[in-house]
Amino acid sequence: MRVVAALSGGVDSAVAAARAVEAGHEVTGIHLALARSPQSHRTGARGCCTLEDARDARRVADVLDIPFYVWDLSERFAEDVVDDFVEEYAAGRTPNPCLRCNERIKFTAVLDRALALGFDAVATGHYARLVDTPSGRELHRAADPAKDQSYVLGVLDAGQLAGALFPLGDSLKPRVRDEAARRGLLVAEKPDSHDICFVPDGDTGAWLRDRLGTVPGDIVDAESGETLGRHDGAFAFTVGQRRGLGLGRPAADGARRYVVGVDTGSSTVLVGPPVLLEVDRVDAVRPRWCGAAPSGPVDGQVQLRAHGEPVDAVVTVGPGVTGDVEVVAHLREPVRGVAPGQAMVVYDGTRVVGSATITRSARDGGAR
Repeated sequence: MRVVAALSGGVDSAVAAARAVEAGHEVTGIHLALARSPQSHRTGARGCCTLEDARDARRVADVLDIPFYVWDLSERFAEDVVDDFVEEYAAGRTPNPCLRCNERIKFTAVLDRALALGFDAVATGHYARLVDTPSGRELHRAADPAKDQSYVLGVLDAGQLAGALFPLGDSLKPRVRDEAARRGLLVAEKPDSHDICFVPDGDTGAWLRDRLGTVPGDIVDAESGETLGRHDGAFAFTVGQRRGLGLGRPAADGARRYVVGVDTGSSTVLVGPPVLLEVDRVDAVRPRWCGAAPSGPVDGQVQLRAHGEPVDAVVTVGPGVTGDVEVVAHLREPVRGVAPGQAMVVYDGTRVVGSATITRSARDGGAR
């Protein structure tokens, strides 16, 4: 096959490309220029769009002796990922930009361009497995549970999975680094990127305030209605947050307070005890299926955040109150801190069924 290998400048994408070459594919390396004004160096282990990363990607291509190009997708990334991120936070929701990037950039913009140029697939360094079955290609969790990235790939549809290659799906991360060193790839010990690549210092609240301004409001006790403090913008808070509240006094019983609700319309942040965060029903919309949509209830698991534990649930799909398709998960055990705007990814065993965007959560008795 003719394969485009997306080289981020990190160790995972480098080894994925090397394995694609070793498998006999005709491989061309590309680096995605996603930042409009990339900085010269990474900040610690944050970010993945610097000039340093572009140079590292080129060195990998040189070692593998494959063609190398830089594809400038900065405008598309700004519109589809960064602007979407700001809009979601401004509406009081908590988005995951990695899912949006995979859906709209890596496996839409990049895959579409690759197919138009005559390539057959795009290879990335994601830790997830692809399994070909008589009914089609399936997306499964990776062999390394600590590195599994199937959650952020849960937005890919059947067509996108057909054009994807994940050479690291059956590998453990330490062995990937060892392999990179054996292959002479200088990125073997390079730290992994994490957090949000376009917020390199990790201060999402300050980054949002630079773009949305200051919108002062009250921090209110959800049980008593008492105003406990002030803030500079409700958009900087997310359900389940307990740090950075700036409250001058503890609750009467000494318990920690958590954000239990965000209303950007009134610029109000509601806080309360952790029990108020417990939910056993999660509603979501805009499903994307990794294959055919479920024909009936799925008695499986859902994952409600990128690094969250899977939760046993019964998932149903049907028309919502507005007529749109709604995905409802009835959890077998309550969980805390489910934030609107995050993705709910549905699993049947290790197989990813699909994903949907969380709109609300509640406590109503769980799965029956």
